[in-house]
Amino acid sequence: MKKLINAPVDVVPEMLRGFALANPALVLLGDGVAARADAGELKAAGQVALISGGGAGHEPAHAGYVGRGMLTAAVAGDVFSSPSADAVLTAIRAVGGPAGVLLIVKNYTGDRLNFGLAAEIARGEGIPVEVVVVADDAALADSDENAGRRGLAGTVLVHKIAGAAAEAGQSLDDVARLARAAAGSVATMGVALTGCTVPTAGKPGLDLGPDEIEWGLGIHGEPGVERGQIPTADEIVDRLLGRLSADLELAEGDRVVLLVNNLGGTPAMELGIIAHRAVDHLAARGIVLERLWVGTFLTALEMAGCSLSVARVGDQALALLDSPTQTAAWPAAHLGRLSSNPETRPVPSEPGELKPAVDESLWRSVTVVCNALIAVEQQLTDLDQLVGDGDLGISLARGAQAVLAAKPDYDGTDHASTLRGIAATIRRTVGGTSGPLYAALVLRTATALTAGRSWPEAFEQGVGAVAELGGAALGDRTMLDALIPAAAALRTGVLADAVVAARNGTDRTADIQARRGRSSYLGDRALGTVDPGAEAVVIWLDALATEKAPEAIS
Repeated sequence: MKKLINAPVDVVPEMLRGFALANPALVLLGDGVAARADAGELKAAGQVALISGGGAGHEPAHAGYVGRGMLTAAVAGDVFSSPSADAVLTAIRAVGGPAGVLLIVKNYTGDRLNFGLAAEIARGEGIPVEVVVVADDAALADSDENAGRRGLAGTVLVHKIAGAAAEAGQSLDDVARLARAAAGSVATMGVALTGCTVPTAGKPGLDLGPDEIEWGLGIHGEPGVERGQIPTADEIVDRLLGRLSADLELAEGDRVVLLVNNLGGTPAMELGIIAHRAVDHLAARGIVLERLWVGTFLTALEMAGCSLSVARVGDQALALLDSPTQTAAWPAAHLGRLSSNPETRPVPSEPGELKPAVDESLWRSVTVVCNALIAVEQQLTDLDQLVGDGDLGISLARGAQAVLAAKPDYDGTDHASTLRGIAATIRRTVGGTSGPLYAALVLRTATALTAGRSWPEAFEQGVGAVAELGGAALGDRTMLDALIPAAAALRTGVLADAVVAARNGTDRTADIQARRGRSSYLGDRALGTVDPGAEAVVIWLDALATEKAPEAIS
């Protein structure tokens, strides 16, 4: 792996600080949050705030679109991993006022869960929040056989339209309506010539031969819908625009805009060739091309390739796309002044108080679980690279280390109070899909314990929370294939029974075609490998059973 980095864990904060040095209109709020320096004034003036984000690795998205006429704040998670719900909540609290906040979310499970959970918490605090999900991937049809159409580079056009509406003083309802209309009118499809390498993984997630091309890929280096021999640039454009036109049901006379996007490693020369053919193709079909942008808008690290985004527009959308914008990345304006000392604002911490010490019996079990996850970090990472994005082991180990370090901060009044503190640590430190799901598991378990339920009953209710939040079920090839059988077996009070049930359920996932999560995009290619999330459940349950033997759980 050749990258201009220091330590992989420092990539995101060092990157954001570098961006802020070059953009005096940007401030950093911690937890990967970049915001407009004048966000406080906008809040006081009653302007709707726009927040977007996701995993890092897509630069200039999303911090590059923070500025006048686009985003108020952007939240960056680890590379290709959703930011935590707490990071999103930090952004909402910082820029959201009575006028409300619009969250623009790409249709990936981790992003939906973390942004959705943050929105729920913020609404409970009295901040009006609307969520718009962008699913512009024309390569995938909505289906129960996968996690749905992904959010791709067309999201940037949604940022632009919604941002212009917010800047003009429109209400939250109106801004959200325009954003949803924009999201529904855009379609994107891309091709990759090479894979890309996540810094923590150290090797490409997509291995393409010298004459191969991947059609319809996502933006996390995952495989697309088809692999084949590379054709000419004109043939690539014709196929992509043919698919996009069919997806949007374009007809002669329709007005559109076109975004030609560099996925990271494509020379400007090649983008120009793509744009040249795209203009000719649309003209030959009688489609009216109103605007054309060519450049680097939303990438997949150093991946060579491009995507095309077509959006049907009318006079209102076109006026919003043409409105003045001052951001680092949108072509209408470039900010080049150097700021020698970008302002970094500390994130307010939750008020602390002296709390009773955590019960040592409970903490021994927590320690065993955390140590087990830390010990298998590489094992789970390697497994997840086969069928996912390779971040599971890293994410769970990070969360386990954070939980162990936070022991002095937890409330030991009772087991439920401690679990609530652990859930807060998990949602703050574990990004992607795992963070909110494990946080929900622990939170619901705590609630059930408070209601007087036994540990087996409480755990079963916690598993139910995972199913509700994630929208998955037994047989979907997720962590639930281990959790649900384990919870049923635990009714005996014997942890060993739960481990056996979880192991059997996990082994069965090797023969299941995934319908949720990133494995759902691999189809048959995921068969033969167990689900990494389910495997993680077996590992920590087994460690807990070994520590507890021969005790019964009641």
